[in-house]
Amino acid sequence: MPPSLTSVTDSALIAIDNLADRASALTKPTLRLGVTGLSRAGKTVFISSLVHNLLNGGRLPLFEAIRSGRVSNVRLEPQPDDAIPRFQYEDHIQALVRDRIWPDSTRAISELRITLDYQSASGWGRWFSAGRLSIDIVDYPGEWLLDLPLLTQDYKTFSDDTVALASGGVRAELAREWLDIASSIDINAPADEMTARRLAESFATYLRACKSDERSLSTLPPGRFLMPGDLEGSPALTFSPLPGLTHEKAPKGSLRAMMERRYEAYKSIVVKPFFREHFARLDRQIVLIDALQAVNRGPEAVQDLERALGDVLACFRPGKNSLLSSLVGRRIDKVLVAATKADHLHHESHDRLENLTRRLVDRAITTIGMSGAGIEVMALASVRATKEASVRQDGHSLPVIVGTPIAGEKINGEMFDGNRTTAIFPGDLPEDPEPLFRALDAESSTADLPDVNVVRFRPPKLEETSGGIKLSVPHIRLDRAMQFLFGDKLA
Repeated sequence: MPPSLTSVTDSALIAIDNLADRASALTKPTLRLGVTGLSRAGKTVFISSLVHNLLNGGRLPLFEAIRSGRVSNVRLEPQPDDAIPRFQYEDHIQALVRDRIWPDSTRAISELRITLDYQSASGWGRWFSAGRLSIDIVDYPGEWLLDLPLLTQDYKTFSDDTVALASGGVRAELAREWLDIASSIDINAPADEMTARRLAESFATYLRACKSDERSLSTLPPGRFLMPGDLEGSPALTFSPLPGLTHEKAPKGSLRAMMERRYEAYKSIVVKPFFREHFARLDRQIVLIDALQAVNRGPEAVQDLERALGDVLACFRPGKNSLLSSLVGRRIDKVLVAATKADHLHHESHDRLENLTRRLVDRAITTIGMSGAGIEVMALASVRATKEASVRQDGHSLPVIVGTPIAGEKINGEMFDGNRTTAIFPGDLPEDPEPLFRALDAESSTADLPDVNVVRFRPPKLEETSGGIKLSVPHIRLDRAMQFLFGDKLA
């Protein structure tokens, strides 16, 4: 049987944390919104744009409380958790709006509180409701979320699964050096620190190669191997999966015993605290993905993204057999999976991007029984960096997007300087995404796979009103995301 997620002590602390949150919410209604995403999905940009549009009267027609004029005031307030770094909204929005550069990606957990004063839509609600909702936005790396399934895996299961995944497809070449080293070592020999370091470093190099833009793979636990922070060099990050493990107990003092002990330390020091102190306290969750980057890298990257999303959604599984229900009465009752960078496609392909996203999560939803359990998918752009246009080519009208490519970006061999605007044909996603999910072999044809031009654009230049006030950050469907994630709390 797999080990339990947490100890009795952990469970008690989770219950205490939730009771404290619930007690506080009685006098000041609060919703904790988790924001995470897999590599390059744009978590920081999403939060910055959401807050900027709320504070600055952005165009949000699908966010009912704003559209109907029931929200009277929006403001930032001090966050409740003094031990968590504040999400530096002001710095990030300055980078986007003034400098027109994309802010740095999420490297650790952070938090921001935004409070909305509103009038209930019903007379009954106006009588009983305080008319105020605080949203605590909790920003954390997607790699941390992908670590949660480790809590149900012992060291042998973790090793077997990781080695099996590394032995196939494009991963096999990337993992060759690590697997060669691991296979050449006597795992029952006395533990040796230099051997452990050599294994851990080669394993981390393999994970980084998988994450690189050239591969864009998504299933990459343990996540702290990619962002070690202040744990770099610690024993909790100096271990590696091992091939060919048996069910026999590791000899005392052996390399295998050292690896097992450090794997368990990683779970205790890194994963369990995140689960207890942050994840188990969330009410709603959005998971951002860069589906276009995966499509651009081919079926293997798409299928790896599907696998990662399956692992992610299992963390939100409802019901008595869920990952969380044995530990917490508080459940994440709404989960949004959003494909970002919809502005990199013409609007004619937006529904296809949404269909692809739905296909990415369908199997996981079916497997873990989440159908109808408060999960939604959509395609959005937190910041719209392009505009749409059409050009005439060979007597036909061709839909294009217009934007300013980032300095150094190449299109058809032409390098851009970061200042010149250009129009590109972004390509089309297929109406049927299924070919992207079929196993490819040496005889498979890639002729029916989509040709999508993924170009990195600078953030847009915001115009000013006659009074010198800059307009809010443009977006695509950010208002729809707001309505799903917390619109019901403002009813």
